[in-house]
Amino acid sequence: MNGLGSSGVQVSALAFGGAAIGNLFTEITDEQAHEAVTSAWQRGIRYFDTAPHYGLGLSERRLGEALKAYPRPEFTISTKVGRRLEPSEDGGDDLANCFAVPATRRRVWDFTADGVRRTLEASLERLGLDRVDVVYLHDPDGHAEQAFREGYPALEKLRSEGVVGAIGAGMNQAEMLTRFVRDTDVDAVLCAGRYTLLDQSALTELLPAAVQRGVSVVVGGAFNSGLLADPKPDSTYNYAQVPGRLLDKALRMKEIAESHGISLRAAALAFCAAHPAVASVLVGARSTAEVEDCADQFATPVPEAFWQELRETGLLEEPS
Repeated sequence: MNGLGSSGVQVSALAFGGAAIGNLFTEITDEQAHEAVTSAWQRGIRYFDTAPHYGLGLSERRLGEALKAYPRPEFTISTKVGRRLEPSEDGGDDLANCFAVPATRRRVWDFTADGVRRTLEASLERLGLDRVDVVYLHDPDGHAEQAFREGYPALEKLRSEGVVGAIGAGMNQAEMLTRFVRDTDVDAVLCAGRYTLLDQSALTELLPAAVQRGVSVVVGGAFNSGLLADPKPDSTYNYAQVPGRLLDKALRMKEIAESHGISLRAAALAFCAAHPAVASVLVGARSTAEVEDCADQFATPVPEAFWQELRETGLLEEPS
């Protein structure tokens, strides 16, 4: 287990991402979601991440139900604020937002202090818990002023009151996360897709700043939404059709990985975990099989000769 900053909150090196059990892209059953969480526990995963955004609260409900079987002090759970859920009578589904669920609610961007507290209270109700360990401001990209002026101080107050153990921000970009690390007293940031074998933009400023400030980084999107899990022409990269040049690069990496007796998945996870700022690598899974594979790959040693060949062939740049 690794600590998040100086908060005292502990996380497992491999974490369970809850978007998939919120019916990300395709529907799964409650039983399948429960089995995925159970498998994660059996493989030693003790950090579970979710958000109201994931399936309009479905991920939180499913995760909370599955974790009832385990002692509360033995796991760490994080959720997010910034998207408040309100009832909706529009009908239809939520696939426009990537989730295969009925659109019985709508998301309202809200990084106000009141919105943060109301969103967290609703999350606790769905989770069936009286507290969560970590709360992140979720994707404040277009709401920076409100997030820094109102949302962040609200989280700081919740932490000082002992309502939550650690606070931070979670985003798909490195620039604003770097600002959170430098200008606030966050314990951790969740950086998705910006520190991978194909995108090391977080290495420029975010990760060095995190090391300097003693802030932990949780890395999500290690597979860049699928490409590094199984590179093929219909793979997605950052949730869109993969550009040809990146597909070629991923295929070359896969070939080299297999020549060293490992999978590209193992290499992708190992790369994320190796940086000293990284406390946990977050992987989404929707089934027992996916959990088992991620745990197996995460436990696979990656030979130094593999990294050396990547550097020699120009597929991986030397850190500056």
